[in-house]
Amino acid sequence: MRVGLGGQIQPKFIGSDESQVRPLFDFDLARGANPFPFEAPDDSFGIPLFSKGGFAIGPAANIQSKRKESDVGAPVGKVNTTIEVGGFAEYQASDSIRLRADLRKGLGGHDGLVGSFGADHIWRDGDRYVFSVGPRVLFSNARFQRAYFGVDSAAALASDLPEYRPDGGIYAVAAASGLSYQFSPRFGLFGYARYERLVGDAAKSPIVRELGSRNQLSGGVGLSYTFTIER
Repeated sequence: MRVGLGGQIQPKFIGSDESQVRPLFDFDLARGANPFPFEAPDDSFGIPLFSKGGFAIGPAANIQSKRKESDVGAPVGKVNTTIEVGGFAEYQASDSIRLRADLRKGLGGHDGLVGSFGADHIWRDGDRYVFSVGPRVLFSNARFQRAYFGVDSAAALASDLPEYRPDGGIYAVAAASGLSYQFSPRFGLFGYARYERLVGDAAKSPIVRELGSRNQLSGGVGLSYTFTIER
């Protein structure tokens, strides 16, 4: 079992031009002498219920942080913390290539559908080091986009922003990179960097254009500890 703790910098909310510091956690489990399974740093939490021939499928979950009006700097409405649940499918095409897609439904908060497609190129030497990098395409339905990027008539009157009603579709493209490195069998380092660019209706939102940014940067680093549980 490997557990990790560190810190990360992320945008205050989707579309923000300001960052905030948050804790960074890591948890991995491997059986026997098998290496820890590969996980990209921006994967939603998932449990493979079916796995065969490099293909895996199972439930997925994520927590989307809340957005307060004070974060935006205008009375455009808040979005409560959202628990997102759904599923994922991935395919390990080779030792160095992995493809993954997921789709999740928001429970509370944005109440929308959101998902992603991604690919990762992986370089690894067992558990001594693992490095990955790859592209992402993020998509959602209209309910998700209107929660974060829309401006209804009441908000337009209160904020002097133009009324805006986005549709669903691809709202961002991104690139993510992750690294883990073992200094010893017990102690290691892990970290990630991610760049996201809002596109489509999300990029046209007055919240993004006038109060935020299309460019979303995040990254973090932490220390890990590996131990064995005897059965």
